[in-house]
Amino acid sequence: MTATIKDIAKAVGVNPSTVSRVINGTASISEETKEKIMQAMKELDYHPNSLARSLVNGNTFTIGLVIDAGNKDAFSNAFFIQSVIAIESVAQSKGYSVLITNHSLSDSNNIKNLVQERKVDGIILPVQCMTGELIDLMTSSNFPFVVMGEPQDKRADICWVDVDNEQGSRQAVECLIKSGYKSPMLLVENRKTIFENKRIKGFEDECKAQKIKTCSIHTFSEEKIEKLIDEIQKKERETDSVICSNNVIAFKVLKAIKARKICVPKQIGVITFDNYPLAEYMEPALSVVDVDTYKMGETAAELLFRSIRGKEKKIKGRLVDVAIIERESTERKTK
Repeated sequence: MTATIKDIAKAVGVNPSTVSRVINGTASISEETKEKIMQAMKELDYHPNSLARSLVNGNTFTIGLVIDAGNKDAFSNAFFIQSVIAIESVAQSKGYSVLITNHSLSDSNNIKNLVQERKVDGIILPVQCMTGELIDLMTSSNFPFVVMGEPQDKRADICWVDVDNEQGSRQAVECLIKSGYKSPMLLVENRKTIFENKRIKGFEDECKAQKIKTCSIHTFSEEKIEKLIDEIQKKERETDSVICSNNVIAFKVLKAIKARKICVPKQIGVITFDNYPLAEYMEPALSVVDVDTYKMGETAAELLFRSIRGKEKKIKGRLVDVAIIERESTERKTK
């Protein structure tokens, strides 16, 4: 026979209303009582009826996670997967489920329906899916949401989470200087994105702070990389180290360097953003600016639940710290 709230209350010695409040999180109950109730629920194999809970307090106990339908590789992206795992873990710990939905800039009706029909209690969406229309809809209806990625438009009513890209570039330059390099180069993929612009700013600021006179920034293309490495080999360019914005760029750089029989790290150092999926398996193993996308997803979820519970009305943007992992590609011996 299926256990009921009355069975739990009887086993613990409390009123059924106390058990209900613990399940729904609608009142302050002592930790000791909570633990006894949770233990009784486990022993009696009690599972709350989600529909009944929704009818009682108006919550769906579900949050929405929006993915970019235009990015066909989203689910194969190791960084995206880490964020999803973190969001799911936080939601599960709060007694919530995660509903994943697609979005494209040409059709945002699916998100509008979730918000207007209150099918979820809050939404996490990537910055590339953020439109003024959607933000206006969610803010005007006081609907909790968090943006993954730093937006161009930092309105006071937008809560966002991103990794600290400026910090990442600064730390990469510091790592190279400490290892004995003097003239770094930054290779980025797309100067139009805010995260690449943040990396450029961090690079420029740290080069200035370190009083580095010879440094340069270039946009990635295979032809450009070939030309740059040729110039380095012929000593037409003083560059002695390269900071790559991702693993793909780093792979192409190493390939061009090896083709010219230039020694890494003795003649040129290489460091890349992102530890996964390739950095530690390249030859030589690459030093990295480790971007913690699990922490990014975890932070986004925690902020969303704070908003759902009304504990903080105005939550500003949050930056997640990065860390340097040093490997063979920057192990140049200083004199």
